Amino acid sequence: MADRLDRVYGWFDDRLDLDRDVPFLGKAFPAEDSYLLGEVALFCFLMLVLTGMFLGFFFEPSTSNVEYDGSVAEYQGEEMPEAFVSVLNITYDVPYGMFLRRLHHWAAHLFVASLSLHMLRVFFSGAYQNPREPNWVVGSGLAVASMFAAYTGYALPFDEFASTATGIGFSIANSIPILGDVFARVVFGGEYPSSATVPRFYFIHVFLLPVVIAGLIAVHMAILVRQKHTEAPREDDLAGDGRRVDRDDDGIVVGLPAFPNQAAISAVVFFLTMATLSLLAGFLPVHNVAEYGPNDPAGTPELIMPDWFLMWVFGFLKLLPGWLGFTIPVVDVHVSTEFIGGMLLPGIVFGIMFAWPFIDYREEPRHFTVDPLARPWQTAVGVAAVVMVMIASIAGMNTIAADITGLSTDVLNPALLAATILGPLVAGGITYLAIDRYDGPLYGSRPDVTPDGGAAGEAEAVPEGAGTIEPDDTDGEAGSQPDGEQSGGESDG
Repeated sequence: MADRLDRVYGWFDDRLDLDRDVPFLGKAFPAEDSYLLGEVALFCFLMLVLTGMFLGFFFEPSTSNVEYDGSVAEYQGEEMPEAFVSVLNITYDVPYGMFLRRLHHWAAHLFVASLSLHMLRVFFSGAYQNPREPNWVVGSGLAVASMFAAYTGYALPFDEFASTATGIGFSIANSIPILGDVFARVVFGGEYPSSATVPRFYFIHVFLLPVVIAGLIAVHMAILVRQKHTEAPREDDLAGDGRRVDRDDDGIVVGLPAFPNQAAISAVVFFLTMATLSLLAGFLPVHNVAEYGPNDPAGTPELIMPDWFLMWVFGFLKLLPGWLGFTIPVVDVHVSTEFIGGMLLPGIVFGIMFAWPFIDYREEPRHFTVDPLARPWQTAVGVAAVVMVMIASIAGMNTIAADITGLSTDVLNPALLAATILGPLVAGGITYLAIDRYDGPLYGSRPDVTPDGGAAGEAEAVPEGAGTIEPDDTDGEAGSQPDGEQSGGESDG
């Protein structure tokens, strides 16, 4: 047991250098725009918390009927669920309520979008490999938690559209063999929708998941501070602070110190993010609860679909034929298509995502990012995954596709099912063959890039404590790169 604990500690110590003090203010940040996607996600989460606090002052998490007395004439005097009424009041009667509700909505979408793009950048550049496996796992947890946060928030207005769409989640939870009934009752508070569903989702949405997300962000940032940033391969040796940095020296990060340089850039990114969200909130309306009306257990909207980032799961549910369900003999346990499409397949996708750094494992630490064109099979897997999500998402909107093409969903679904299976294989295969034969300017002209994408010379041992800028090394000043950009200082190694 002690040996196992020692091995676990050693694994983390190899990656985080647990016994070393790390200066924060001098940490180097590579001056590359794509590295700012994570900051956009962070600022969106901050905006979600602030606007969520405002909305929480006026929202009533209850399905008890109350008489409406607000600005929407068509509902005047009607008895409606209190949650729905409170959202109407926030939207039409609370000063700035409509704007802040829209701001909350668009911040949620931009949070998931920037987080997804951030992960795609890390994936295609190989920045998840040793020693950064822990942060990839944390980032994957953030992606899952953010999707559940969006889902639980979707149900809160308790309008006809959202409550019907949320009910699909109840069916999926209820489909889990053996444990489904208990799990669904714990999460949804009974048969959906029950009087306990909205209060339970409200607690999960405003407290439980935000705490989880904030905790994961804190862990992500702590790991980020302890480790070096990855950095794009350098085109040549660099000169800065009167010293010369070899292009193959991955023990040193060339970038901007956290303070004041990166802090100033982060401030600009913050205001740009706020400006983008404000424009979206000012000009683009969001889910119109007044149009859909309160939840009606006897009615079903003509068009039901989740948000775009969950559409691929909805696509699985729509495409899988009913005959795919089966009953396990002897134990007499039924495995339904709802479980296969809503839990099993997404679980496999997320499982592979969490495990990917250990599937594409590299023994030696890597501190330079890698050109995707130098990683044929890894890039092919990434392209195949993106294609699968895109086709499955189109399948989730098959009713819209049927209206556009003039075909029935009965005709479209088999074609979409075949495309969901074959499309990723074809796209991944073409990508692999194209890259494997590629000898273009990015790859072919870089003789010190090995076939597996590693940079020659990076197998050298990284100096202990390398990769951060000590304040007393730089005095808050950065050197200059040959192209005129400011550069960070030298590692403490």
